[in-house]
Amino acid sequence: MLRTSQERDPSLPRPAVLGIPRALIWGYFGVLLFMIGDGVETSYLPTYLKTDLGFAEASVGIIFTVYGVTAAIGAFLAGGLCDLWGPRRVMMTGAACWAVCHALLLAVAIPTHAYWLILLTYGLRGFGYPLFAYGFMVWIMAGAPERQLGKALGWFWFCFTMGYPVIGSVLVSLLKPTIGFYRTLWVSLAMIVAGALVVLFLLRERTGFQGLSKSRERVSLPRTFLGCFTVMFTEPRVGMGAVVRLINTTSQFGVWVFIPLFLIDRIGFSAQEWASLLIVMMVSNLACVVLFGALGDRWSRRKTVAWLGGVVSAVACLALYYVPEAAGHDYPLVALAAGALGVGMAGYVPLPPLMTAQDPQRKGQIMSAYTLGAGASMAFGPLLGTVFTGVIGIGGVMWIYAALHLLSTVLVLLMKTPEARPAAVAAPTAAPRAERQPVGTLTAPSREL
Repeated sequence: MLRTSQERDPSLPRPAVLGIPRALIWGYFGVLLFMIGDGVETSYLPTYLKTDLGFAEASVGIIFTVYGVTAAIGAFLAGGLCDLWGPRRVMMTGAACWAVCHALLLAVAIPTHAYWLILLTYGLRGFGYPLFAYGFMVWIMAGAPERQLGKALGWFWFCFTMGYPVIGSVLVSLLKPTIGFYRTLWVSLAMIVAGALVVLFLLRERTGFQGLSKSRERVSLPRTFLGCFTVMFTEPRVGMGAVVRLINTTSQFGVWVFIPLFLIDRIGFSAQEWASLLIVMMVSNLACVVLFGALGDRWSRRKTVAWLGGVVSAVACLALYYVPEAAGHDYPLVALAAGALGVGMAGYVPLPPLMTAQDPQRKGQIMSAYTLGAGASMAFGPLLGTVFTGVIGIGGVMWIYAALHLLSTVLVLLMKTPEARPAAVAAPTAAPRAERQPVGTLTAPSREL
């Protein structure tokens, strides 16, 4: 039987499975399991803390605020730590943090109704999921062939979103009526451990086993994290990319807070109808993340983000306000607007390769800038609405979100591929690996990103 060229030469990348690099496939499965476990609590934990444990609404708000802060910090730390430790170690650190803190929360804090212990354990647990999930995203950026990066990232966001708000919420709805919410939280711990074990024992792609920094000198932890900030200024297009990532989900988190107030109080939608509109939004997002990632690989990453991300999101933000304002309680039309926002959010999937193309030797630090934008959007979106709703109304706030998306279009179109830089003299032992993982082609001037 004739053998293919890939069978004859083991140094060539193994073929992908539906666009997922075969060497990384177990990582996707691990992230899916992990995010299912992380998403189990999403729909009911605030109610559980208030109703079942008897904490005041303000006290519950403080718990989730602390969690949001630690999650944002963890997202920022992930890329820099991958430069120092390697993605595998970062992912295991995140999983250990999540599992230990959650076990203490369930075994000690909740049974004793100790508020400060709940605040401490749940707050510290916020470091866990970003280190695990974003650590794997950096692993994809370092280990996937450049020509497949968009599709590979699309599948990452598919697994992330399918696990966190979708299957996780379905799982709690199935388990809570039969075993109760407290025992369901133990099931979430089992899912987290399962996801971590899949990565630990089955994901063998070697790029993630060591630090990604190309520096010959051992760089200190403070200097690495300082570089995560300074790279946004020494490479202005990286800073522009971080702003684009901030804008990407700013409208999403703002819409989740303010549009239900508008639709339910003024237009007459029910809470159940709003919940179903959220499902429409996320399903449309899931349907497009892989498609737009592949489109970015084959067409243009800049144009995909600019037109399908920025412009579609801007139009969708305005439609979410003006369609119900004009048509009233017309569920199909409003559902189209909600679905359009999900499509627009998916259009930003090819952004990370655009950012790392500016300086491929600093992937970890650049991805920290990317995840910093992602974490900041969780606060920035609701903050804009809080500040401006009383002045210009919800319609005015939606115009602000739309204008930001159009700004992201302009910024992305300015993020052209930099000229190829002089190649550094590589060590002889590095040559075979460069052939196996041709990520350096990100700087090729002939490839339009």
